[in-house]
Amino acid sequence: MEEVLLPVLTACGLPVRRSRIQLQRVVSRPRALSLWGLELDCHPFPHCIIRNFIQSDSFTENLQRELLDLNFHEKSNDLYKFNQSDDLKKRKEPHITGLRAGLFGRFRSWLGEVLGIELEPTVDISCAKYQYTDVLLCHDDELEGRRVAFILYLVPPWESSDGGTLDLFSTDDHFQPHSVVKSLVPSWNTLVLFEVSPISFHQVAEVLSEDKCRLSLSGWFHGPSLERPPRHIEPPFPRSPHLPRDETLLLEWLNPLYLDVDYQSQVQQEFEDSSEIQLKNFLKEEKFKEVSEALRSTDFQWTKQGPPNRRCYEVASLESFPQCVSACWELLCSEAFFLLLSNFTGLRLHYLSPSDEDREEEKDQEYEEEREATGSSGYTPSANKNNKGPSTPVCVGELRRWAHGDYTLLHDGDSSRAEYALDLLLTLSCPDWQTEFGGFTSYVANEEDEELLMVYPEENSLALVYRDKETLKFVKHINHRSSTLPIGDSCRRAVYDFSFVYYE
Repeated sequence: MEEVLLPVLTACGLPVRRSRIQLQRVVSRPRALSLWGLELDCHPFPHCIIRNFIQSDSFTENLQRELLDLNFHEKSNDLYKFNQSDDLKKRKEPHITGLRAGLFGRFRSWLGEVLGIELEPTVDISCAKYQYTDVLLCHDDELEGRRVAFILYLVPPWESSDGGTLDLFSTDDHFQPHSVVKSLVPSWNTLVLFEVSPISFHQVAEVLSEDKCRLSLSGWFHGPSLERPPRHIEPPFPRSPHLPRDETLLLEWLNPLYLDVDYQSQVQQEFEDSSEIQLKNFLKEEKFKEVSEALRSTDFQWTKQGPPNRRCYEVASLESFPQCVSACWELLCSEAFFLLLSNFTGLRLHYLSPSDEDREEEKDQEYEEEREATGSSGYTPSANKNNKGPSTPVCVGELRRWAHGDYTLLHDGDSSRAEYALDLLLTLSCPDWQTEFGGFTSYVANEEDEELLMVYPEENSLALVYRDKETLKFVKHINHRSSTLPIGDSCRRAVYDFSFVYYE
């Protein structure tokens, strides 16, 4: 393998001292620079492109053949969807072995000299296949010990219209990703290197071609990590108590079925058994149609939400709501609706709903009656009752619009800020939405990949989910399939929903 890489190493490795000087110049002048068959650029962060990396065509073709014969596993979570091989550090196939030896032998030594650091002997390499709608969303690659990332592309002729580009993000004053400023189109036998740092935010754009496979080898060279600035902490969304609106709003807006006391008891029983429920045809049909039509036709003021390593969707400005949408918003914030949610869930979201203390007193009374009836004596449950006073129930909400490319991601700090909360999702419009489009809300246990629950968009359906401190949620990336079906007069397929969170 060293003979295969030798021309590249000779061209790149002999003038090591000059390479380091040139790299320093690139750092001070944020522009691209080509030398000795390499393309170097430090905007938006240091990266390098080496075309025709492997000098033997037969070696490259045989390598591709060996890789395609591997077993691949589908990988899918909030951040990505693609197929990946097992770790390749112990594979015995001759061309995989040769490439691994070359990359983590002489090439690593050259790279360490250029960077002026000692790279560790750790071997970290795998193969990935990205096909139609596969994606890897915005992230920085930072993990203890990762210093330089590499990707070797073994793709058919590729155009930017095929998707699958390696997108590089600029960052803001908080070192958070802002926008894509450079896109690298994959090409056969091209190696891309970039420095792993607190600002190395990048993504693999969704593959849009239905008949091409984006095959690549990727991994990391390990060494001393760069110093990380303090992580930016987003300010919390302001929470508000209920609006003083009475049950007239409920009578005006809601399906009468959900105002029936007996049916509310059934809902509460089901909710308490599973901590979630979906209430279909929640709004009166005429109200639902009125709001849905307003959402599609009214000139709302929509604002894109970021940063891209956390979320990507649009939120409507409250000031731009038409009258019917404002009335629906007030419904979800109203005192009457807080009480209705208490009846649905058993949570204390209104002072008229029974508190934990009330329930404990009922249990104590039942226990006392049983004790007197049996003549037994002993521990009384209320002896250790918590006498903490009641808090004021509050909520926070958004009117959101979702379309192709939108998503939310889990974040490292989410678990530390997790609270007990009731999530409400009222989907208002999602014409002909299909599960394969994505856009569903997924609930997962902290530090676990297994999904506990998925809530799919369904028109005029109210979903309620109670979260504990170990449960996190994300909205799955909406893929290209959502924009390929005919949608009549509408210029784009979108999902509109009210998303609220209520706290006892």
